[in-house]
Amino acid sequence: MRPIWSGSISFGLVNIPVKLFSAVHEREINFDLLHKKDLSPIRYARVCETEDKEIDFHDLVRGYEYAKGNYVVVELEEIKKADVAKTQTISIVDFSPEKDIDSIYFEKPYFIAPDKGSEKAYALLRESLTKRSKVAIAKFVLRTREHLGAIKADNNVLVFEQMRFSEDLRNPAELNLPTASLVSEKELDMAYQLIDRLTEKFNPEKYKDTYTAELEQLLAEKVAGKAPKVTGKVPEPTPSKDLMEALKASLEKEVRPAAQA
Repeated sequence: MRPIWSGSISFGLVNIPVKLFSAVHEREINFDLLHKKDLSPIRYARVCETEDKEIDFHDLVRGYEYAKGNYVVVELEEIKKADVAKTQTISIVDFSPEKDIDSIYFEKPYFIAPDKGSEKAYALLRESLTKRSKVAIAKFVLRTREHLGAIKADNNVLVFEQMRFSEDLRNPAELNLPTASLVSEKELDMAYQLIDRLTEKFNPEKYKDTYTAELEQLLAEKVAGKAPKVTGKVPEPTPSKDLMEALKASLEKEVRPAAQA
């Protein structure tokens, strides 16, 4: 794996040199845009609005528009100098029980690995978090924005969960949501029974991305000149008047969607 960031974790007066690695790899089929007429690939050009010609990547600079049509050029190194400590440090500011953090705040996981010579300090932080059952709430700058994050011990590795700031979340009060009074006690009881019957210990290995495989099969058929087959069907919404019957039928048949779906 290639690190995307290197710096230090600031733990009180302890600084732990580390490297940050993305903990996920995107598994996605990419499509190219083509000209419908002759299926020629479409490319995106960097065109200068003044000269109306394409500009080479090496001739591009970052500009900040401080007034309409007026820019100041800013180099990447200058951006880092806005606060050198912040761009080079993951600063731990608090410790909290992980259960206290709503999952809506978690955005993207990274692996933290110790840099050369920081193995002992890394192990100290990892073991401390494990023994105290806590996560470290930290702030750090990635590219041009400050982020919130939670550092937690996951077996032998420290994981940095990039988080959202509260002001980044929209207010759900803007949505038209139903009230609890719409549901009867009998319907709730049926739903409880169905949930209990389908409850089991979470096993992440059980869940697979099967849609990508289905899409790959469709593409293989297209390449072979075959008409793609339509699989599955769009589920019909359950009318409110049929909700109780649908719950009863689910309990009788123990309807369990495929884990891979």
